[in-house]
Amino acid sequence: MMGRLLRCLWQRWRRYKYRFVPWIALNLSHNPRTLRYVPEESKDKIISDEDVLGTLLKVFQALFLNDFHKQSDILTILPEPVKSKYQDLLAVQYQRVNLLENKHQQQNIFKPEEILYKTLGFSVARATSSLISAGRGVFVTKGLVPKGAVVSMYPGTVYQKYEPIFFQSIGNPFIFRCLDGVLIDGNDKGISKVVYRSCNGRDRLGPLKMSDSTWLTSEIHNPLAIGQYVNNCSNGNFTSWGYETRQSS
Repeated sequence: MMGRLLRCLWQRWRRYKYRFVPWIALNLSHNPRTLRYVPEESKDKIISDEDVLGTLLKVFQALFLNDFHKQSDILTILPEPVKSKYQDLLAVQYQRVNLLENKHQQQNIFKPEEILYKTLGFSVARATSSLISAGRGVFVTKGLVPKGAVVSMYPGTVYQKYEPIFFQSIGNPFIFRCLDGVLIDGNDKGISKVVYRSCNGRDRLGPLKMSDSTWLTSEIHNPLAIGQYVNNCSNGNFTSWGYETRQSS
């Protein structure tokens, strides 16, 4: 009985140690699984930054128009470079709202995943894996995903190399290490959830939130914020990530 328990614990440790930050730090130099060498930053990109930003802007603009009544007030306090991305939409949307009001109609509000499908031609969602004991994953629920498309973002608390993350990393399979040493904690449970919500509350301006915390719940406002449930890379294949927001503990 004891031998079976020890074998079970050993197997769990072998899977988990690659997420345990102190172990990664001690074994980084001689463990090829935890470090992938990239000679030049430009050679590590599947698609260009311009394509990524263009896709994200398209999705966010569609989400903005879908929830126009709530978002229009927030737009006024944003920095000018951000505000300029949405200015062209305001005139069009105001005309649409006035037309609906004259006809005594209300604007249809779509779910975020429906907006994603209308904008990019596909929608994705978290769901339980069909494999036994594989936990949850990300599935394409509608449409087709073209090669090289942006399908998700990696939300979470961002830790610089000098910031402590020991306790958050214990039993946490969602610690993502970037090539520059930055760590992203995408766990939506436990102490990680508390830390993110604390940072979110710290940075808000009165009733206005500076970052999205709905990815911690089942009602996600950003349909792309599910990237932490996508399988991680191997030595031969890898997933290119961008992270959603920078929070520090």
